[in-house]
Amino acid sequence: MGMRLPIYVIGHVNPDTDSIASAIGYAWLLKARDNADVIAARSGVINQQTSWLLEYLGLEIPYLLSDASPRFEAVALHFDTTTPEKPLHEAWSIASRTGGIAPVVNPDATPFGIITGESLFKLINQMVGPVPGKNDVTLNEIFSLPCEQAADTNVERFNKNTRIRDVIKKILREEHNEFWVIDDQGKYFGIVRQRELLNPPRLRLILVDHNEAQQAVPALEEAELIEILDHHRLGNPPTNAPIKFTVEPVGSTSTLVTEKIIDAGLAAPPEFAGLLLAGIVSDTLNLISPTTTDHDHEAINRLSRWAFNPSSKLKNDTVDSFAKKVLNAGTGLSSRPPDEIVKGDLKTYTAGGFKFGIAQAEVSDLYELDKYLGPLTEALRKMRESKGFNFAVLMITDVVRGSSQLLMENAPPILDDLPYRKNPDGTLIAKDIVSRKKQLVPTILSLME
Repeated sequence: MGMRLPIYVIGHVNPDTDSIASAIGYAWLLKARDNADVIAARSGVINQQTSWLLEYLGLEIPYLLSDASPRFEAVALHFDTTTPEKPLHEAWSIASRTGGIAPVVNPDATPFGIITGESLFKLINQMVGPVPGKNDVTLNEIFSLPCEQAADTNVERFNKNTRIRDVIKKILREEHNEFWVIDDQGKYFGIVRQRELLNPPRLRLILVDHNEAQQAVPALEEAELIEILDHHRLGNPPTNAPIKFTVEPVGSTSTLVTEKIIDAGLAAPPEFAGLLLAGIVSDTLNLISPTTTDHDHEAINRLSRWAFNPSSKLKNDTVDSFAKKVLNAGTGLSSRPPDEIVKGDLKTYTAGGFKFGIAQAEVSDLYELDKYLGPLTEALRKMRESKGFNFAVLMITDVVRGSSQLLMENAPPILDDLPYRKNPDGTLIAKDIVSRKKQLVPTILSLME
């Protein structure tokens, strides 16, 4: 049998700090509480704030899962191997345990050839000839020959990360029934049979910080969805079987992870506590966003006890000093090119027959926007066209004063009724608006629908 696939805990595309923090934090909990084989994953490049945070806490960037389509590593069979110079009886011993397959690899672990019943019979035919009995060759002599003489060296190789669906038609045209699976260095990873490729096991996913298919890792429909943990509006994909589904109206998914850690009677290590704390700070702008609830305050209090203890690398921090560092790490328009800003924290929506995107960026002063308005407007236009959106919005949020400025690209006339003051430059001033999820999106959707 192939190896049992791990569970991937993964946030939305264009991941923000809460998406990454909740994925890492929940993966830690499932390992600690359930001893589960879990991997924290991401669906896209991490932003500037998250990159700084992970480095500051000494944590690794989550595994990049570009899509959920099954790959060769999911069906690879990790058979024992032999080397070309070893006698055939060693390959025979392996083949007797693997159903007739003996992989032969070079000393550097790269593939040499595969010994099967067909390749072994071909060798015997070469030695004995078409008329058995004319050549006096014993079985012992054949089994004393080196494996390289019986190995089929014309076997196709596939990288373990190759998507099965991309090459399945080619495989079905092949005469061989077995294929090499190699790693990124070209080393032996396993063997796959054609029949295993026809019905590969699905990747097992837990979605955090989102529940809409359009915000999820591509090819979600090819995966096995087993749980959702989120704090956004409902838009979840259908499932073939019941799953765990937790959606709570709190300010951050990191809050929900923290509550699950508390319910389990566990305490998160300081670096994970700091990460979850940063997830809450980032999503609630240090608890000033209207999405903030008592649950978020309580989670911050508990996480601060775990994070800022005397033996922690965060021992010199407080909630306020740490929050200031987190928010400052994610602000500013000068540190990233415009195309990254309009794509870095982008959410896609569909309403009223329109498909549109709303991106959000944070600054410490909205006056900074004046300098970059032209390039950002052009980047927003190109992003809209490349994504096939009817219109696009960039929400620039002042994390210090708690207001936002909106750039609208190709906005339909119905959005002229948005209750925000229009500037001479065409942007909108959304005073006291800091939450895309709870303030801006509901206002736009109410007009669209």
